[in-house]
This record gives sequence, C-alpha cells and structure tokens, in this order.
Amino acid sequence: MSATDLSTLISRIDFAWITTFHILYPPLTIGLAMLLFFAEWRWVRSNDEGWYRLCRFFERLFIVNFGAGVATGVTMEMAFGILYGPFSQAAGPFFGQILGYETITAFMYEAGFIGLMIFGWGRIGRRMHLFATANVAISSTLSAMWILDANSWMQSPAGVELKNGVFQVVDWSKAIFNPHFMSAFPHMLIACVELSLAFVAAVAAWFVFKRRHVALFQRPLKLSILALIVVAVLQLWVGDELGQVTAETQPAALAAMEGHYDTYNADGSANTSWSVVSWPNEAGDGNAWSVQIPHVLSLLETHSWSEPVPGLNDFPADEQPPVAPTFYSFRIMVAVGGVLLLLGLWGGWLAVRGKLSIDRIADNRWFLKAVMAAGVLPYLAVWTGWWTREIARQPWVVYGLMRTEDGVSHMSPTLAIFWFVGFAVFETAVFFGTLHFMAKICRKGPDLDTPIAAFDPHDNDGATPAMHPDAQQPA
Repeated sequence: MSATDLSTLISRIDFAWITTFHILYPPLTIGLAMLLFFAEWRWVRSNDEGWYRLCRFFERLFIVNFGAGVATGVTMEMAFGILYGPFSQAAGPFFGQILGYETITAFMYEAGFIGLMIFGWGRIGRRMHLFATANVAISSTLSAMWILDANSWMQSPAGVELKNGVFQVVDWSKAIFNPHFMSAFPHMLIACVELSLAFVAAVAAWFVFKRRHVALFQRPLKLSILALIVVAVLQLWVGDELGQVTAETQPAALAAMEGHYDTYNADGSANTSWSVVSWPNEAGDGNAWSVQIPHVLSLLETHSWSEPVPGLNDFPADEQPPVAPTFYSFRIMVAVGGVLLLLGLWGGWLAVRGKLSIDRIADNRWFLKAVMAAGVLPYLAVWTGWWTREIARQPWVVYGLMRTEDGVSHMSPTLAIFWFVGFAVFETAVFFGTLHFMAKICRKGPDLDTPIAAFDPHDNDGATPAMHPDAQQPA
C-alpha cells in the first residue's frame, strides 16, 4: 500500500470514528427536547407537581447530552477542513452555505433559548419558560434538518454544476430539496423521537425496577412504551419511502444493502429473491452462501411480484459499495425497529390487562428488564443506519460526481495518524464522561424536596400543586 493510500485509509477511518461518536448525541437532544416540552406543558396545564419533577430531572440528563453533542459537533466540522480539504473546497458553495444556515438559524437560535430553559426557572413566568423549551425543541429540529439536507445532497446531488473543480449552485430549490432529503429528514426525525422514547422508558424502568419513586416514573414509562407502537410503525412506512428513493437515485447502494448481485436468473427470469442472511464470495460477484425468500425483494423495492431490481453486477466493479458491512448494518437497523415495535406491543398488552398501573407495574420484572436493555437498541439502530447510509454511498463522497479518494486531504501517514489519535482520544473522553455524569444523575435521582421555583405571581405560579409526585396517581 502506498503512502497516499495509507493516509487516505487512516483519514477515512478517522472521520468514521468522529461521526460514529457524534451521532450518539443529537438524536437524544432533538427527541428529548420534544418530550421535555410535553412534560412541562402538562405541568403548566394541570399544575401537577409530578410533571414538574420529571421535567427537572430529565432536563439534567438533557444538559449533559447537549454539551457532549456541541463538543463533538464542533470537532466534526473541524474534521471536514482537516481531513476532507479538497471536498470542502469543491462543495463549499453549497455545503458551506448549508452549514452556515444551520449555525445561524438553528445553533445560535437554540443557544439563546437553552439559556432561558436551564437558568430561567424562578426568573421568568412559567408560560415564558414553556415558550423557551418549545423553541429549544424547534431549533434542535432545525439543526437536524440542515445537517440532513447537507448529507442528503451528498447522496443525491441536485441543483449544481461542477465547474473547474467546484460545485456551483445553479438552482437552490433543487439543491436544498434534493430527492434524498425529502425522505431522509423525516426518517431521522422519527428515529430521534424513537430513541428518546426508549431512553426515557429505560431510565424510568430502572427506577421502577429498583422500586424508587414508582409513582413518579410510572407515567413516563407507560406513556413512552405505548408511544413506541405508533412511532415504530410510522418509522417502517417512512423507511420504505426512503428505500424507494434510494432505489431510484442509488441503485448500486440498494443492491449492496440487499446483497443482490444478479438482476436476472440463468433462465432469464427476474431475480426477485430477498436474502435474509448472506456473505459475498471471494470474487465479489455473488454470494458464497445465502438464505433467500422468493419475490420478497421485488415486493419490498418495487411493490410488485416480479419486477426486476438492478443487481450489483450491472455496475462497474470500481463503483460498487462494500457489500458485507452495508448488508448487515442495514439488517441490524431494521431488526432493532422490529424489536422496539414488539416491546411496545408487549407494553400495550400489559396496559390493557391493567399491569402497568402504579401498584402493579413493579411486579413485571422481565418486562422492566427488557425495557432497560432496549434502551441501547435505538443507539445501535442510529449507528448502523448511519453506517449503511455512508458506506453504501462509496466510492463517492458526492454521489456520481466526486470520488472519496479525490475529496480526502493530502497528508503524510504520520500526520494522518496524529489527527486520528487526537480525535479518537477526545471523542472517547467525551463518551465516557457523558456516561459518568448521566449515571451520576440517575443514581442521585429526582429532587423531590426543593420547593417549586417561584414565578411571576400574576401567572398563577403560586398555586398549590395538584398532587405530590410520589402520591398514588391514577394509571
């Protein structure tokens, strides 16, 4: 391997490490901000102290996660210039503008209101504080929108012309509303909500399992689990829409995701078989072995019984994505979605039977263990979903227009190793620091003793709470 190839490989691994760790934090920031708004809205409407205590407790977890997301996000933007300098220069007219929009319309917007949300308790009226929380949720969603738009443009570049090595924007509406963005953003947004529901449910299940503050945490556990049913089904539908877009814009990527090599069988009929599991052969032109189900591939990708789906062998070898990591990452993501749906249905069945009421919920030990274990599954789904998206685009950094090897910065292997070690140490430190502080918050538990902060007396903030959070509340 030449020095150039080695430095390119190290830079790609480095950026993969950076994005893999960064993607852990924004989904929880986005989804948990929405759930915090819901909890605070319920408190403002009902004056029920339980919702206030829940909001303040989960807000502390939100703050730790938000800080980690900001730290790793800034690092990732640095990495674009350091590791992908040629790409950053070529794509600057679009990519740089979009990241600028994200900074101005989302990050700075969020930074203003998050201060009010964190430090405004007892200093501004409760309705103004609710307004601040709502804007944190909106701004974090806007941030995800711009980031997904930039990445989606890399998947399906539109509205640009490559002139003198630079992508010049000729149609901003087509560039911003590129084909992948219209499905990828809803897919990611729902994933954020799904992850946050599972996170809240896992934390609440831990408290219930330990029989600590059962009455307080019964509500978020029950509501989160039941909401998972709706969200998981919605995610399947949106994911299918994204699959159709991928089939249109990146047929080679779709073929790699499905481990699909031959468009037609030896007899000339369409190869409609879907591989449940498989492994590519050494030649890279087929599967060494596979377990297949006839017609399912056509049903999934074309919504027909036998319409052909292009196979990898229809594309030049140097334009084919790596199959094994793409294939299995995609299946892990889909499997996690199925498990979360089953968990929600299990919770729904228990709820119908009255077993999620305050006096009975702690007795469901196996269910609580399953909910706690499932708390990590959405993170795995986000990881593998992102890996699928990025690996399946290879060998392109901008699909069909710029190859990854042309977008990587030219540096010596020694310098590439230096940056890799530096970024890896930083990302790992942030990761374990986040785990430490979140665990510390959970061990300490919610603050049930500090009086509710006094707000504007003209805002009915001095009213007596409807019920203490550990009192027996209706299920």
